[in-house]
Parts: sequence; C-alpha cells; structure tokens
Amino acid sequence: MPTVLRVGGFAFRIYTQEHEPPHVHVYNAHGWCRMYIATGAVSKNAGMRPPDVLKAARIVAANEKLIGRKWEEIHGKP
Repeated sequence: MPTVLRVGGFAFRIYTQEHEPPHVHVYNAHGWCRMYIATGAVSKNAGMRPPDVLKAARIVAANEKLIGRKWEEIHGKP
C-alpha cells in the first residue's frame, strides 16, 4: 500500500488491490478513515477524531489532483 502523501501528521495511502470509486485511506495517531477522492466524503471512520477527519478532508480537497493521479497510476483511469 503506497503512501502517496504525508501532511501534518497524516499519511494518505492507496491500496494496490482496491475497488472503485477512487478513494484514499488516511491514517494518523488516533485511527484511520477512508475518503472518496472526488468529494472528500468519508465512507468509513475507524477511531479518527472528528476534527482530524475535517482536517484530512481539507487536505484531500487541496491535493485532489495529485491523489487522483496516484490512483490512476496504481489502478488505471476509472
């Protein structure tokens, strides 16, 4: 599972054996969540605190093109 971005205590990872729609797994010291790249919507939260989820969503939005390109490099275009 490649880490495609590290920002502010968060690690953004994309698993190589994954499914559509394009999404990223976000990890920090408190847990992890899974977010859709295009919308930043959370599809699962496993222990990440709500303020951290909001910060992670802002980082995904600010880096949507980069993370989307990484998804395409790993999985091909959706």
